[in-house]
Amino acid sequence: MAGHSVDEYLETIYFLAFPIGEYRPTTTGTPTLSARVAEMLGVSRASAGEMLKRLERDGLVERGEHKEAILTATGRERAERAVRKHRIIERLLTDFMGYTAAEAHVHADELGDTFTDDMVERIAARLGHPDRCPHGWPVDTDVEQAENRELEPLSALRAGTGATIVRLAEHDGELLHWFYDEGLVPGTAIELTAAEPAAGQFRVRVDGGEKAIGEKAAAGLFVRPA
Repeated sequence: MAGHSVDEYLETIYFLAFPIGEYRPTTTGTPTLSARVAEMLGVSRASAGEMLKRLERDGLVERGEHKEAILTATGRERAERAVRKHRIIERLLTDFMGYTAAEAHVHADELGDTFTDDMVERIAARLGHPDRCPHGWPVDTDVEQAENRELEPLSALRAGTGATIVRLAEHDGELLHWFYDEGLVPGTAIELTAAEPAAGQFRVRVDGGEKAIGEKAAAGLFVRPA
């Protein structure tokens, strides 16, 4: 648990819940929540499991009908505050301090506990109340949840479908940097020209050229189909 706050864990659980608002395994082979949290935060499964027990004791997480861990109303409210803070800090880093969008995510993680809620509101006001983080995620989590119904991961589309990139999965730093290096950024129009999900291979047309992308990248591009 060392090095990661309760809010970081809650934010991670919130992210894993996309797009339905709670974590529910769909198949027998689906990794447990503690395993997925451990992978995203770079901690052991044992550490993640202990923190999940603590969150449950504190009333921030509860067990569902299949014993899966989901955020309680209190946990979700706190997670949404942490998510909003993170996205505003990212905009501070890109808009005022000159960091790239990919760099901003890493530093926002490091700075999350540095700013009080009042400081975050003052930053938001100075920024002109931005509506999205640099990676396309709405600052207002209510807007995010409403918009979820309009979006699909690129990997879920059929070949021949055109779409616009709206958000980038941001918890894998190397993948996030790759998105920007390849010009796969929010607002970009793309077309899925070939899809072989079983082989984990996809091809997209963007800016007049074609790119081959893997399953992880295709799953991390949240798009609005044309």
